Amino acid sequence: MVLSKGDEFPIHQTPEPVAYSGTDRNFYDRYFFNGYAPDGSGFFALAFGVYPHLDVADAHFCVIRDGVQHCIHASRELGMERMDLEVGPIRIEIVEPLSRLRLTVAQTEGIAAEFEFSGRAFPIEEPRFIHRIGPRAFMDYTRMTQNGRYTGSIEVDGDRREIASGSLGTRDRSWGVRPVGARDEQPLPGVSAPTFFWQWTPINLPGGSLFYHLNANPDGTAWNTRAAWVPEGGSVADVTEGQGTLTASLEPGSRWPARGVLELEVPGAPAVVELKAKDRFQMRGLGYTSPDWGHGINHGPLEVAREDINLAELNPLQADNLHVQMICEAKADNGDIGTGIFEQLILGPYGPMGLNEYFDGGS
Repeated sequence: MVLSKGDEFPIHQTPEPVAYSGTDRNFYDRYFFNGYAPDGSGFFALAFGVYPHLDVADAHFCVIRDGVQHCIHASRELGMERMDLEVGPIRIEIVEPLSRLRLTVAQTEGIAAEFEFSGRAFPIEEPRFIHRIGPRAFMDYTRMTQNGRYTGSIEVDGDRREIASGSLGTRDRSWGVRPVGARDEQPLPGVSAPTFFWQWTPINLPGGSLFYHLNANPDGTAWNTRAAWVPEGGSVADVTEGQGTLTASLEPGSRWPARGVLELEVPGAPAVVELKAKDRFQMRGLGYTSPDWGHGINHGPLEVAREDINLAELNPLQADNLHVQMICEAKADNGDIGTGIFEQLILGPYGPMGLNEYFDGGS
């Protein structure tokens, strides 16, 4: 049996039932959310992934309190049913497509949450991400990104707190091909170890939403980059695009960004935005580079676990700690002050930052 709930809707992309998503075993479909108070405190995040050819779905929720990142991880067998947006205690409801979503974390090992995301404007579509390592497609996916507001509450070990009034954040939806599930053990000729450079800065300013990203080769040559601006309440017709340059400095002895200067050529957007890191979120809490809860790994019919990460005790150059989101104050040259995220992952050498070894840190 391959028919599923999705076959009742006009969403097919191939001549086959929705349960089949082409032929690439690394096909995935993902939701991502983060949120924070207007001053950048109270950071929380949720991720939900479906891996049709691996027949697995997984989800993660994290919240930072008093220097500790509290995480719930969940994984289950998909059963070829892609329309059930629930993994263990974590559930997503689409209230209004492209605008409002409701997220729930049922009480699990002391952690619970219920909150709603409402978009500030129509989401932007980022340029298609296509990258090969030799002949092999490493990435081939599309992503839409949207800033928005949150309401709701989060509980940790009996301490239930309302999400602060005016809380903002970002959500994205991506689908396509990325490395997921068990790693391919066959190496590529001439490729000793993969390298990867990624920066992403979704920023909430009073008048609208600013987005910038960069994928680059070790010499700094960009293979995917763009900047975009959409004003508060804007439609798809109000999205403006252009280019940007992000000059960043690293925390000494790490690959974590400390600050950055974003220079932009985007109609309607500020010309310069300065970013100053205030707090750090480890992406491994959502499965990214996690040694135990990597995306698409088969944990059996259902497995749920809690993890607590003491942020001050981490080795910054350990492989699973490299991928971070820094919660930043954002100061624009027009006087606007907002809050945003500076996400960064650097694997291997990167010449423009003086990183010459695979795991060396900034000076």
